[in-house]
Amino acid sequence: MSSIEAVWRIESARIVGALTRYTGGDLELAEDVAQEAVAEALEKWPRDGEPDNPVGWLLATARRRAIDAFRRRAARDQKYALLAEEDTDGGDGHLWDPDRIDDDVLSLMFVACHPVLAPEARVALTLRTVGGLSSEEIARAFLVPAPTVQARITRAKKTIAAARVPFEVPPADERKQRLGGVLSVLYVIFTEGSTATAGDTLVRQDLAYEALRLARTLAALLPGEPEVFGLIALCELTAARFPARTGPDGEAILLEQQDRRRWDRSAIRRGLAALGQASAAGRGLGPYGLQAAIAACHANAPSVAETDWERIVLLYEALGRVAPSPVVELNRAVAVAMASGPAPALAMVDELVAKDRLPGSHLLPAVRGELLLRLGRRREAHAELELAARLCGNTQERKVLLRKLEDQ
Repeated sequence: MSSIEAVWRIESARIVGALTRYTGGDLELAEDVAQEAVAEALEKWPRDGEPDNPVGWLLATARRRAIDAFRRRAARDQKYALLAEEDTDGGDGHLWDPDRIDDDVLSLMFVACHPVLAPEARVALTLRTVGGLSSEEIARAFLVPAPTVQARITRAKKTIAAARVPFEVPPADERKQRLGGVLSVLYVIFTEGSTATAGDTLVRQDLAYEALRLARTLAALLPGEPEVFGLIALCELTAARFPARTGPDGEAILLEQQDRRRWDRSAIRRGLAALGQASAAGRGLGPYGLQAAIAACHANAPSVAETDWERIVLLYEALGRVAPSPVVELNRAVAVAMASGPAPALAMVDELVAKDRLPGSHLLPAVRGELLLRLGRRREAHAELELAARLCGNTQERKVLLRKLEDQ
C-alpha cells in the first residue's frame, strides 16, 4: 500500500467529516473534493515528495477545490458564495477545528447510517465515507458489480441531500435510537466478512477487520454505550478463530476440527475485556453483548465436548427475547442438540420449517440434515444436505456439505 493510500485509509473519515462540516453538510461535494485531492496527491507526491503534514495537504487541496465549486455555484446559492468569500485570504477558516474532529467522524457515521437510506445503501456509504474503501473494494467484498455500488452511493448521497439530513450528532434523546442503526450496519459488514454469503472465499478478513476498526472508533467517540462494546467483543472473539477456520487452500474447517492452539489469544483477551465493559454498565447485555457472551463460551472452552452448552442455550433464550429471529432460533436448536441431544433440537427445527421462517436459506436444511444424521435417518438427511448444497452460495461451505454427503 502506498503512503497516499495508507493516509487515506486511516484518515479518510476525519478528512471527509471536516469537509462535510465545511461545506455546510454537503456530503457529496465533500467526498468529491476529497477524492480530487487524493488524485492530485497521486500525481504530485511521487514527483515532489510527501509533504510534512499529509492530512493538512489533502485538506488544503480539497478546500481549494471546494472554493472553486462554491464560486461556480455562487449565482445559484448565496450561502456557498459567502463561504468562498470567507476563504479568500487563503486561511483554513473553520475547516480544521481540532476540538471538532470526534464530532465530525461521529456525525459522518450517523449520516451514512441514516434510516432514510436502504440497508444496502447504508453499508456501501459507510464503507466508502467512514471506512475509506473504494467502490471497487466494496464491490469485491459483496460480490456485486462496481457500477452497482457506485450507483448505491450516488443515490444515497442524493437521498440524504433531498431529505436535508443535518450533518450533526443526533440530540441525546435520539442518539440511542439511531445508534442501533449504526451498530446494525457494522454488524452486517462484520458478518459478511466473517462468513461470506457467496464466492470462493469463506472469510474476508479485511472486511471483518474494517468493521471492527469502525466499531472501535465508535466506542472511542461514545464511550458510555455498552452495546458498542458488546459489538466489539463479538467481533474480537469471533475474529480470534479466523486463523483456524480455513486450511491451506482456503477450505472451511468446522469448529470441532479446529486447532484451538491457533486461535488468537490476544484477540480473545481484548474481546473478554470489551465484554466486561459492556457488562459493567449494569443494564444487562443487549443483542450484541449476548452474542459476545456466547462467543466467550466457545473461546474459554478447551474443546467442543467441554463447552458449556447449557449456558449457551440459556444465552440464546435470552437473545431470542431481546432480538427474536429465525436465525437465533436455529442457533438455539444447534446448542440444544449439543446439550440435550438431536431429538429435541429436531423438533425446534421442524417448527421453523413448518412456519417457513427461513425460505431460501441453506442454513435450515444444513442443520436439519446434520440432526437427522445423528438420529440415524440417513435417507432424509441425504435429501436435506443435497438441498442445503444447492442453496449455498459460498463455495467453501458447499464443499463441506458435499463432503458430508460423500461420507454417508
